[in-house]
Amino acid sequence: MYRKVKRYALPFLIVLLIIVGCQRDKNADYENAVVFRMAEIHPSDYPTTLADKEFARLVEEKTDGRIIIKVYDSQQLGEEKSVLEQVQFGAIDFARTSLAPLSEFATELNVLQLPYIYRDGDHMWKVLNSSIGDFFLKSIEDEGFIGLGWYDGGARNFYNSVREIRTIEDLKGLKFRVMESELMVDMAKALGASVTPMPYGEVYSSIQTGIIDGAENNFPSYDTSSHYEVAKYFTVDEHVRVPEILIASTMVLDRISEEDLEIIKECAQETQMFQREKWQEKEKESEKKMRAEGCVITEIEDKEAFVKAVSPIYTKYAKDYMDIVKQIQVMK
Repeated sequence: MYRKVKRYALPFLIVLLIIVGCQRDKNADYENAVVFRMAEIHPSDYPTTLADKEFARLVEEKTDGRIIIKVYDSQQLGEEKSVLEQVQFGAIDFARTSLAPLSEFATELNVLQLPYIYRDGDHMWKVLNSSIGDFFLKSIEDEGFIGLGWYDGGARNFYNSVREIRTIEDLKGLKFRVMESELMVDMAKALGASVTPMPYGEVYSSIQTGIIDGAENNFPSYDTSSHYEVAKYFTVDEHVRVPEILIASTMVLDRISEEDLEIIKECAQETQMFQREKWQEKEKESEKKMRAEGCVITEIEDKEAFVKAVSPIYTKYAKDYMDIVKQIQVMK
């Protein structure tokens, strides 16, 4: 009996030693890798988060495990404004952020989020994937950020708990939360709304308790935040298309080579179409769900009064870049 057990135990022991040896090699590789943290405010199944994870996977694969990026979703590392401050001085290495809070650090980015500057989503992507988009990715380096690539953030729309919005006059008297951006505050005021800037995480309870009447965002965020539960009137006015941007801290360069930075940028570009496809899927899914939940969805067909009301925003926020504004407007 002992000999029989011994005969079977020896091969088992050999296999076990091989597995343990491989695991040690894997752990050694991990210990030798440069490990970075990446911040994401959205939940794990959100389109930008899925793209963040794909980006991290590609970076690890294409650097042969030399660089590992760990994605922290669901605001684990803080709200976007706090995250950006930490990226700026190197406490966080990478982030996916909306352009709006980043524009508070680099005001030239306001050009890309001017109200009604894009005819539609296709127009926005032609701009972002042109030399104009490349110029703005490069422009943020002096502020401590490396622009890696663009993601889709859809079109932002107003929603509220009080009434249906059909005309610009219907916005008057309503209190909205907007993104923590001076441009967004001025835009909402120009449209006749009252504005209460606040962190994204406080919106649900603030609508519920009447501190504000509503907010503005895209269909997926309206869905995943459950804001539709407390604000059933959703108005498709598409006042802004605010691109999402992948960024790194310039302090990352202290830990990697220029060659690896180029690989990282290539991976960011490669995940753009992945994210756009996931975004379109989620957008359709969320709109269908919102309609099924009984939300009142109103589409603004004639936006002339809205466009006219926000025209002073262009002068205030883009006066030094009006040549680029004109290039964007005429781009086909």
